[in-house]
Amino acid sequence: MARPAAVVAAMNQVSGPGVLGRTGLTVGRLGLGCAPLGNLYEAVAEQDAAGTVRAALAGGTRLFDTAPRYGHGVSEQRLGQVLAGVPRSEVVVATKVGYLLTDDGAEPDFSYDGTMRCLEESLTRLGLDRVDIAHVHDPDHHEQEALAGAFRALVDLREQGVVSAVGAGMNQSAMLERIVTRVDVDCVLLAGRYTLLDQDALTGLLPACEARGVGVVLGGVYNSGLLADPRPGAKYDYRAAEPHQVAAALAIAEICARHGVPLKAAALQFGWGHPAVSTLVVGARTADEVRENLAMAQTTVPADLWAELRAAGLLPQEVPTP
Repeated sequence: MARPAAVVAAMNQVSGPGVLGRTGLTVGRLGLGCAPLGNLYEAVAEQDAAGTVRAALAGGTRLFDTAPRYGHGVSEQRLGQVLAGVPRSEVVVATKVGYLLTDDGAEPDFSYDGTMRCLEESLTRLGLDRVDIAHVHDPDHHEQEALAGAFRALVDLREQGVVSAVGAGMNQSAMLERIVTRVDVDCVLLAGRYTLLDQDALTGLLPACEARGVGVVLGGVYNSGLLADPRPGAKYDYRAAEPHQVAAALAIAEICARHGVPLKAAALQFGWGHPAVSTLVVGARTADEVRENLAMAQTTVPADLWAELRAAGLLPQEVPTP
């Protein structure tokens, strides 16, 4: 796929350094979250899904994050169809285990055998013989089973070369911190708990990851939409935002506006300030959304903006910023 000079220049800005912890995997600074390709919140036409992946590739994206639960396998299938025409060395594919698809939905299964079956089915949908990253997906109510089964299976698969990196993906930081201290994981995917509105991971998980060389992938940087379009009725962590959350987002947006910076740009780039963070994954359902995310990643955010957020009490004084 030929890339114009301007696109190549943008790719170089977004893609480096972006190395995932101690794994050596070059993931770039901005990956594509593929949950929307599985018709999250609204249907996405087949051609739009393919165009989204192609736009990400054209913009230099290397990391593509999917899961069986994203559209009951649809996201994996759609991603695999496009990546079939891309040299394997040019992309890093992440998927997840812990839920086996059935005719009625997805059944949690964090056992050793269930994990083996789950990944095998994912590889079939993706059309691959290996994945770069396999995360244990939301083991919130299955911690002990995941520790005894799923993680042990993924470590074995890593030794066999079927998986390059073992991780865990969750919407909470406390259990991820326990996992990092108890399991030989290479990375974690943390959604929504290290953003402009929520720095829950600052004092526990992120220092633990940094100390162990565990790469951190941040998801949910817009907290389900509130940091993309702050208004009453906007979503925060998949539900309607509380009035105080809307007020905080609007206050951040006002400061961004004074500095001539889109709120989306500040929200997207905030996580890059922490040394434990390797990369971000941001979802998109159209090629235009991909291009907008790339533009937000390349927007200059002045140091004075972060300083004003601290002065206003909207960010902790000790939080690192880009």
